[in-house]
Amino acid sequence: MDTSLLAPVMPVRNRERPPLVDSFGRTISYLRVSVTDRCDFRCTYCMAENMTFLPKRDLLTLEEMERLCNAFIDRGVTKLRLTGGEPLVRKNVMHLFEGLGKRLGNGLDELTLTTNGSQLHRYAEDLFTAGVRRVNVSLDTLDAEKFRTITRWGDLPKVLNGLQAALKAGLKVKLNAVAIAGVNEREIPALMEFAHGEGMELTLIEAMPLGDVDQDRSAQYLPLSKVRASLAERYTLTDSPHATGGPARFVTVAETGGRLGFITPLSHNFCASCNRVRLTCTGMLYLCLGQDDNANFRKVLRETDDDDKLHAAIDRAISLKPLEHNFELDEHRARVAVKRHMNVTGG
Repeated sequence: MDTSLLAPVMPVRNRERPPLVDSFGRTISYLRVSVTDRCDFRCTYCMAENMTFLPKRDLLTLEEMERLCNAFIDRGVTKLRLTGGEPLVRKNVMHLFEGLGKRLGNGLDELTLTTNGSQLHRYAEDLFTAGVRRVNVSLDTLDAEKFRTITRWGDLPKVLNGLQAALKAGLKVKLNAVAIAGVNEREIPALMEFAHGEGMELTLIEAMPLGDVDQDRSAQYLPLSKVRASLAERYTLTDSPHATGGPARFVTVAETGGRLGFITPLSHNFCASCNRVRLTCTGMLYLCLGQDDNANFRKVLRETDDDDKLHAAIDRAISLKPLEHNFELDEHRARVAVKRHMNVTGG
């Protein structure tokens, strides 16, 4: 659903703007921003190998992104995550990190990113200087050949060097691994022990049915309840109250001393407590990862400099947020819910 957001609005100047609360009483405090749909990998669960990317004219400028992010911060968003595609391949993206970093302690509690790690060796120190203190790095295997198969174009040693650069720069690192049936399910213990041994966390994610990726997406689905049960046969897992503002549920692992997270959009959805919305690089605000409800902010940003109209558009958009996603399981297989690829919406 796309909707016109430029309806007439009464001025609300000279007063603090109210927080964002959707139609179901959920406060929106977390904005994920896809700064580009481009990526230097072609992960099999994320996109097709031969992708057609958006022309530059369709993308928000970094200045437009910063303006909209600042508006959301003014409405109570305390956590910003920049994603892609691969965010660090966007030209001059550090200008956006630097600009948003100025809001830390002034409405914004955390500025972070999700990355495939390929560019961390170049940008880790600059990210820390800009105010980033924590990064999520996607890493599904420690087997170089399998890594190349999953990512199609990725270079594992380069990513591992990036992890070390991030740690050296002072960044806390959390690895994200998509649990893929028949591909990496046997490697999860090794991934966990590697992460914890390096002082990193690991979060496991169920493969989500987004977009046409040239293969049967349903076959990739591996319920994390099964993974956890398997791990519990080997390790002592204790539920943890730790929370990051996102959907992960955590356990501590006695044998490693580290923390393990589970993100379960299919087997155990977290819609009731959803506090986030997603902005694409084209200015489309998606209110749910698994639904098509959206609002076009590129039009708003380019047709008015009036902040009152921008905030009224944000209010109208948040009112569209659905109760829950449209991911479905059919005999333990995941049905494709929406046609857009994950690189469009942002990880």
